[in-house]
Amino acid sequence: MKYARAIAFAALAGITIIGSGCSVGRGQQTAGSYVDDAAVTTSVKAKFAEDKTVSATSISVETLNGTVQLSGFAKSTAEKMQAENIARGVNNVRSVRNDIVVRP
Repeated sequence: MKYARAIAFAALAGITIIGSGCSVGRGQQTAGSYVDDAAVTTSVKAKFAEDKTVSATSISVETLNGTVQLSGFAKSTAEKMQAENIARGVNNVRSVRNDIVVRP
C-alpha cells in the first residue's frame, strides 16, 4: 500500500511538471533560463570580487532573462560605471539596468 501511494504521488508530480511546462517561480521563466540567469549572476559577482575598484559587498546583482539589474551603493560615479562595464562584459548578458546610487 505504501508503494502504491508513492507511485501515485510520483505520477501526479510528473504530470504536474509536464503540464506546467517546467516553469519555475519567476513568472514564465523556464528551469533552463533560471539556471542560465543564476550563472550570469554568479559570474558578475565573481568579477566584482576580482576588481579592486568595485565593492562586491555593496552592490547587489540580480538577473532575469539575461537582463542584469545592479543595485546598492557606490562611492563614486567611476565605481558605478565600472560595475556596469563589468556586468556588460559577462557572457549571456543581454542588457544591464544600473540602479546603483552614488553616496556623497
